Formats: sequence, structure tokens, C-alpha cells
Amino acid sequence: MSAAKAAQPLHRVLVVDDDADIVEMLEYNLNKEGYDVRTATDGRKAVEIAKTYLPELVLLDIMMPVMDGIEAGRQLRNIPELRQTYILFLTARSEEYSEVAAFDVGADDYITKPIKPRALMSRINALFRREAQKSDPGEQIAIADLLINRKNYSVSQNDKQVILPKKEFELLFFLAQHPNKVCSREELLQKIWGADIYVLERTVDVHIRKLREKIGDTHIRTLKGVGYMFTDQPE
Repeated sequence: MSAAKAAQPLHRVLVVDDDADIVEMLEYNLNKEGYDVRTATDGRKAVEIAKTYLPELVLLDIMMPVMDGIEAGRQLRNIPELRQTYILFLTARSEEYSEVAAFDVGADDYITKPIKPRALMSRINALFRREAQKSDPGEQIAIADLLINRKNYSVSQNDKQVILPKKEFELLFFLAQHPNKVCSREELLQKIWGADIYVLERTVDVHIRKLREKIGDTHIRTLKGVGYMFTDQPE
């Protein structure tokens, strides 16, 4: 590890998988990249560790004993201090419903096993690079009845706080930056998830639905076959 990398604060990563070989492999490669790593072998233990460790990234297997990854992801997202934590699901299952279930509980990415360590490390590094390269974190948008503050990832509606996970916040912030402009699902995937991450277009629909559950269904309009539009004059 270079002196420059060693001098930087270590990103905290929690690895959760019931396969000891996978845990060992991921822990080794993450340590080699300069990350601070903790591990767990089931979802319940992962939630316990996360409450005090406060990871910036969780690599979370889906099929595990005691508590599966979907339920663990749901509980992690309910911890206020972890609502901006990246959650990457790792699974041997490739069915679409598993992917949709993962994104429905707030996943940022979905990686199918077998895991290729170099490709995974590259993806993780890219996540943190994009975080560091974001525009001025003090940006704030006041639009309709919403106040959206990127400095602390906070959203208030009529002076009442709205809790959003990272990807839901980024999706809302991007749409609010371009009011009354129709954004296609493909554009939103590129802007919010990035070109180097493959997710289904349906993922956008899941996140839009969850946003509407939290801020109401009048702010974001659906244009069938085209995409979504944030309106600054909700009905």
C-alpha cells in the first residue's frame, strides 16, 4: 500500500456471507485495497455489528441462515445512521424477482456469484470515487413543498423530515435539479447508478414507487413509454 493511500481515512466495509471461503477472499482483497473490514456469517449478526461499526459499504449475501440478506438489508436501512451506506447484494441466484426484492429494500447494486475479485474491487473503488467527485455538497434545492439538502442528504417536506436511503435521495435530487424535464429510465440509470453498474430498468420503477410512498404521488409524473418527470407545480 502506498504512503498516500495509507494516510487517507479507511473506508469501513462489512462483509456478510455464510461461506467462509468467500468471506476470507473478500476480506483479503479489501484489506489489500486499503479498506477497514469487519465480517459476519448471518444477517442478524451483521445488523448487530453495523449498529456500532457504521460501515460505509455492506457486501451482503442473500441466502444465509438465521436471517437472510433481504431482511438484513431492510433492517439496516431502518437504522438512521446507515441510510447513506452502500449495500451491495451478493448472490448465486439470478432470478429477476430476487434482484427486484434486493432493490426494493434499498440495494445500491446486485452482484451475481461466482465473484470475480478484481472486477468487484474495481466496482467498489468506483463507488467511492464517484462519492468523492460529487459536486458541491452544500447544494440545496427548494422546490414546491420540498427542501432537499445535499450537504447532509436531508429532505424536508412542509418542515417535516423525510428519511431517504442514498439512491432514493440521489434520484430525487437529480429529478428536482431538472424540473418539468422528462428523464428516460436509461438516463436515470446512467446518472444515478453509473455506466459501470448493470441493473434492470425496473429498478428505477421500484425507486420511484418508494419515493412516491414517502413524498406523495403528485411530485413525480409518469409518461408511459417515455420516463419520469418532476413537476414544480404538483397538483
